[in-house]
Amino acid sequence: MQIFILLFIIVLSAIYFSPIFQGKKIQQDDITQWRAMSKEIADFRAETGEEALWTNSMFGGMPAYLISAIYPGNLSAQIDRMYHRVFHPVGILILYIIGYYLLLLTLGINKWQSLAGAIAYGFSTYLLIIIGAGHNTKAYAIGYMAPVIAGIIMTFKGRKISGSLLFTLALSLQLYSNHYQITYYTLILVLLFGLVEIIYSIKNKRILNFAANVAILLLGVVLAIGMNFSILYTTWEYSKQTIRGKSDLTSKDENKTSGLDRDYIVQYSQGIDETLTLLIPNFKGGSSTIKPDLNSEVAKAVRQNIEKASQFQVNGGSVPLYFGDKPSTSGPVYVGAIVLYLFVLGLFVLRERFFWWLLLATVVSIVLSWGKNVMGLTNLLLDYLPLYSKFRAPEMILVIAGFTIPLIGFIGLNRILTGQVDKKNIYEGLISSFIITGGFSLLFAVFPSIAGNFTGINDFAIIPDWLFDSIIIERRNMLQADAYRSFILIALSTGAIYLWYLKKIKVNILIFLLGTLILFDLWGVDKRYFNNDNFVSVSESRKPFPLTIADEVILKDTDISFRVIPINNPFVDARASYYHQNVGGYHAAKLGRYQELIDYCINRELMQINNGLRIGYLSDSILMKMSVLNMLNTRYLINDLNIPPIKNKYAMGNAWFVNNYHIVNNPDEELTSLRLVDPKTDAVVDKDFKDYIVDRSFSSELKDRIELVENQPNFLKYSYNASSEQFTVFSEIYYNKGWNAYIDGKKAEYFRANYVLRAMVIPEGEHVVEFKFEPKSYTIGNKISYVSSSLMILIFLGYCYFEIKHWKQVKNKEETS
Repeated sequence: MQIFILLFIIVLSAIYFSPIFQGKKIQQDDITQWRAMSKEIADFRAETGEEALWTNSMFGGMPAYLISAIYPGNLSAQIDRMYHRVFHPVGILILYIIGYYLLLLTLGINKWQSLAGAIAYGFSTYLLIIIGAGHNTKAYAIGYMAPVIAGIIMTFKGRKISGSLLFTLALSLQLYSNHYQITYYTLILVLLFGLVEIIYSIKNKRILNFAANVAILLLGVVLAIGMNFSILYTTWEYSKQTIRGKSDLTSKDENKTSGLDRDYIVQYSQGIDETLTLLIPNFKGGSSTIKPDLNSEVAKAVRQNIEKASQFQVNGGSVPLYFGDKPSTSGPVYVGAIVLYLFVLGLFVLRERFFWWLLLATVVSIVLSWGKNVMGLTNLLLDYLPLYSKFRAPEMILVIAGFTIPLIGFIGLNRILTGQVDKKNIYEGLISSFIITGGFSLLFAVFPSIAGNFTGINDFAIIPDWLFDSIIIERRNMLQADAYRSFILIALSTGAIYLWYLKKIKVNILIFLLGTLILFDLWGVDKRYFNNDNFVSVSESRKPFPLTIADEVILKDTDISFRVIPINNPFVDARASYYHQNVGGYHAAKLGRYQELIDYCINRELMQINNGLRIGYLSDSILMKMSVLNMLNTRYLINDLNIPPIKNKYAMGNAWFVNNYHIVNNPDEELTSLRLVDPKTDAVVDKDFKDYIVDRSFSSELKDRIELVENQPNFLKYSYNASSEQFTVFSEIYYNKGWNAYIDGKKAEYFRANYVLRAMVIPEGEHVVEFKFEPKSYTIGNKISYVSSSLMILIFLGYCYFEIKHWKQVKNKEETS
């Protein structure tokens, strides 16, 4: 029967992804961006069979650890790759459902109820939306949450070996998924479980058993970390220098944390009233970009204003119907009206220890998701809760509520259906749950205006006057329709349970009815945001960035290395990285100093460029004053992909000599000074590096030269000849956790100049200067991963051996008796 259920889950998931079987592929924005940012790395791997570990295609250069890197010593990586090869992308949904199904079985819930609960979880709207958006690492990490928790519960229920093995493997796979924010939220869930368990253990005088369970699980944590040590070590080392590490600037103290800036962290906070999207999906308008129905008020307004409408185009005919607190959204966090109804029912009938853990986790998740709307609490956590400041978008913590709400609902339903709740409590629970969830839904259906004025924070900036009233009406209608929809689904579910209560239908019929209604509910809402429109032909997916006129002109340039910058939104789009070395890019963990260079210098220069283009003339004086873009060797400015780019003759090249230097006391002075000097002749150096240059004078002659002669992602080779020692600045990003410098094959010292660049004092004469990217963290990490993975395999084989031996002994005993 379990095989039948497994096949049913696979088939159901495949049906949702049915365009794949018509030869189509998902078009995921984040994956499209990833293809651009990872192309240089993938090409290098294909050509050489080596790992670059560094890419020059984004932000002037950055480690490739969090873009595309293979870690050969990791067992988790092999399992993950095999699963991807067979099942991806359908495998994400399969993982959601099977993982949750296993968890419910672990909690003692029968297979049909577990299947219904797993479907309810797997099809919750947020989990499907993130697949459509291309947040694959997040999706897989969420998929492993349930097996991680199942392994812990199995261990605490006495199945210590099998439980800890499941926990170790699931945690290892989650870590390999490389979305540490979800792992962090899983840790919060686990710690809350531990808090409740230790209270019950003390109360029941079972503290030693609790300690033994924790000890064996901690061994699993060590092993899981060991298997992933290669990626964890390199990420940890790199993260300290990214925007998620602490900034050295003092000019932003009030906004600073030990990680990301406060305003950046809370930008995507769930509105307090927006929490009602758990019950009514369109409570806040759904998505920021929705194509309106042809009979909608918006469509009518467009038809009445054809000429004006042609000038107002948002994402191919979509309009901004979302009006919540966030800048934008791809859709609501909707767990399902029926699931939320079962959750409330569970609140009335459950009082066991798992209930208190799940309830506490649900409340914590919802409150923390409010972020900037409870800024006092958020600031407290940012300042004192370890690692909390490393992650942004508080709304994401609702993955915990999305996980716990169905659990409470289906545990409660199970206790009702198995006779563990008396009939009076069942009846009162049914009525109360219906009044609360159905009542709220009906209230908003009949009186939608109590939800507010239906205006969003960006409306007046992006919606034209002629469309404004229609969008307000459309938002109101959408909320009202979904409120009626939720009420009807809750009423039908209540009726079905009540029929069982009256013994008019059997348990299996009830579960079938509830499961069907839940699937109907969630499938319908999911398809609003992740549907056939998300799929494109294979040929289209293989050419995510067609070659343009701008690309063709740049690619004809035969120089060995230079950079480009798209001057419109260069830091939220990696397209240019697909073909070129890019000053801009798209990544959530760029180097912190580079981000500060963007904020304080590059954005100002881009503003001057755009002002010049706006008046129709980009003068030489503007290009000459782009000191930071010039020192980054920005040769081409891309304004429009369909016309040739602007060539910048003031780009400084790959390396140059400076005769003057300015030693400054701190990073704030370093940035300020960089805006005041000409980096072609002067360098700004932090006092931490003064010993390399203090009391030395430099003077270059016309015949002195340095030239880049070989350029690979992880290797740079220069030919150098000078009549005296030279202060040399390289248009390469400084990162001392892997880049080593060599002069004539001998390791040499280098230092940081101009806030982000590398610099060296090179002796007189003719020399070969090389930079090699040789991070020890990658080498050491892989060795530890090899050892840990081998140990995991041995433990698993040993477990299988003893299980088979035990099974044979039992079988022999049965045959002889």
